[in-house]
Amino acid sequence: MSAAPMQGWRRAAALATLAAALAGGGAAAVVMAAEPAGTPPAQQRPAGSAAAQPAAVDHCLGCHTELDGPEAKGFRTDVHFRAGVTCAGCHGGDASKEDKDEAMSPAAGFRGKPRPAAIPEMCGRCHGASASPFKTRHKLGDAAGAFLGGAHGTALKGNAAGPQCVSCHGVHGIAAVSDPRSPVYPTNVTRTCARCHGDPAYMRQFNPGLPVDQYEKYLTSVHGDRNRKGDVRAATCVSCHSNHAIYQVKDPRSAVYPTRVPETCGKCHSDKARMAPYGIPTDQLEKYRQSVHGIALLKNSDLNAPACNSCHGNHGAAPPGVRSVAGVCGTCHQANAELFDKSKHRAAFDSQGLPGCVVCHGNHRVDRPTDSMIGFGKGSACESCHANQPSDPAASIILQTRATLDSLFAGRAEAEKLLSRAEQLGMDIAEARYSLKAVNQAQVESRVKVHAFEKGAVEASAAPGIKVVSAARAAALAAIREYHFRRQGLGVATLIITALVVLLYLKIRQIERRQKHEER
Repeated sequence: MSAAPMQGWRRAAALATLAAALAGGGAAAVVMAAEPAGTPPAQQRPAGSAAAQPAAVDHCLGCHTELDGPEAKGFRTDVHFRAGVTCAGCHGGDASKEDKDEAMSPAAGFRGKPRPAAIPEMCGRCHGASASPFKTRHKLGDAAGAFLGGAHGTALKGNAAGPQCVSCHGVHGIAAVSDPRSPVYPTNVTRTCARCHGDPAYMRQFNPGLPVDQYEKYLTSVHGDRNRKGDVRAATCVSCHSNHAIYQVKDPRSAVYPTRVPETCGKCHSDKARMAPYGIPTDQLEKYRQSVHGIALLKNSDLNAPACNSCHGNHGAAPPGVRSVAGVCGTCHQANAELFDKSKHRAAFDSQGLPGCVVCHGNHRVDRPTDSMIGFGKGSACESCHANQPSDPAASIILQTRATLDSLFAGRAEAEKLLSRAEQLGMDIAEARYSLKAVNQAQVESRVKVHAFEKGAVEASAAPGIKVVSAARAAALAAIREYHFRRQGLGVATLIITALVVLLYLKIRQIERRQKHEER
């Protein structure tokens, strides 16, 4: 430490001593007098570290302040400074030593500027798994452990240029997350993430296949729009991906792993208090869980089943507009969407402002479609717009379409029942049963063609299947008749044989009686 700064430092200390004496601070004032202005009270310094030792003076901060160092200026605004952490808390050394060599001696634990890869471990001395009164007082969790176990920690282990604590939180001027100055404050955090995730050159070092347009997409989302307007409740990157325990999407521990996406979205969208200001319903998650999509994903673990982001998008999340619903559903149900777009219903729905597919199938509570949706009565989707009356020209088309489907599906069920009966009777019906496999294609196509809303299209698709079903049914009935014919023939033959046996027995007895008579 040079002589000039030290002289200034001592003058400041003397002035502070005088001020404390004038204020009648007594012994406490003496301690204050020995510390530079802004030095945190000793009793607030963290335990378990060099900073935990009650240093009467933080000579590090005092000297660097005299040197007009930016680190010292920044640190005086740092949340750690206000919490009582000294420079030695991170950099090691002995802040009570006025002599530079003694203060920065390796023997005193001086580490200097830490290597990037060593920063998580350094921060983890307070923000790690170990317990201390300081951690308890400030309610600190194991952020370092979560970070090191996550994707960012893994990236850092493999590449020293990887992200670490200061990449997001800054250094020397670190502000609390609740402080608008913080890079991880809700309205700042997306830009902070984008500093790396929007940099193709940087991201290529770790995951060349990862898109780098997430921030631009986020700005187009409802979340991004609200966040840009200063809404701190709007979802940001950390709302979905977490903050320290961030995992790759393909990792089942990730909050955005396919089977966890509904739960992650539901954290906010099922929260009535949180959604109240936006007037958004909060029953989407519960409805989704009961839907055919939710059952496939959450109960059957079908990772191809759609989750919230499949329809709403992820980074560019937004509710589908009325016109785009069919397109969104068509991402998976392509043939259905194409038929609907060419149908009369498309224009009719558009003219009434109806959002396509969801009018019949619902949105979050999408049940497995059944043929009962076509027709009138329980489970009917047609009934919401049409009436089973002569005045409605669509009524006869609806009923004929339903009849065609019943001929195919109910006809197949009846044919299979008859074939099973014949099989139980011991008849060979293998060929007829195998032929029914050809009906599968007709069943799928005819149900898809329903979305053309033309009975002719359904009839054309169902016709080959109905023909096979009729043939299988006829084969089953023939086999059953054959069984009964054989059974009747067997009965007659049995009677004849029995009669012959009786006659033979009687004849033998007659012969025996005749022989006995002749012997006498």
